[in-house]
Amino acid sequence: MSNPNLTNLVFLLDRSGSMQSIKSDIAGGFDAFLAEQRDGEGRCTVTLAQFDTEYEVVYRGVDLGQVPPLKLQPRGSTALLDSMGKLITDTAAEIDALPEADRPGTVVVAIMTDGLENASREWHRPDIKALVEQQANDFGWEFLYMGADQDAVEVGKGLGVKDGQAITYARGKSREAMVAASASIRGYRDAKTVNPDAMMPEFTVAQRAQLADDDGPER
Repeated sequence: MSNPNLTNLVFLLDRSGSMQSIKSDIAGGFDAFLAEQRDGEGRCTVTLAQFDTEYEVVYRGVDLGQVPPLKLQPRGSTALLDSMGKLITDTAAEIDALPEADRPGTVVVAIMTDGLENASREWHRPDIKALVEQQANDFGWEFLYMGADQDAVEVGKGLGVKDGQAITYARGKSREAMVAASASIRGYRDAKTVNPDAMMPEFTVAQRAQLADDDGPER
């Protein structure tokens, strides 16, 4: 049996060149995100991967209290599919290699991007959708997708992410998007320590309205 008091929080963050304009908001939002998670129930380890044209693991399986401040250096294009494929398959392999008692009872993958896929070469959208759905259905992983300058619900659906766990954020509201995601994850972690069958909360109508562009879709 996996460890019900251990969460593996896996964050995939876009660092493509278009993130330059919201770099400071992303860094501040991510640090606030981690601060809230430190008050959650149970033990939590964090993996952070960044992507542009290339994919890079910044740190892997670090205890929440030891995670360093975020340093984001935007560059390159948006190879989202390749990065998702690499992150998910590597994380699954790492968990499979652990003794069962050391495996996290809760796995959450949070993806944040400000643009659409434009640079992947190895993975295609249907393959990523199948991979995400497999990990969610067979192993209970939860996925969050936050996207700017797009209909994130529709994009997320094409990636296998549930409608209620994908949200569009205005470019100037990246910090607020982090806060919304943190609230969902914190609530889920706390609930899972009491009820192993607890479900990840969906983003609320109020959160969607707050994060949307004034003229954009509140999805």
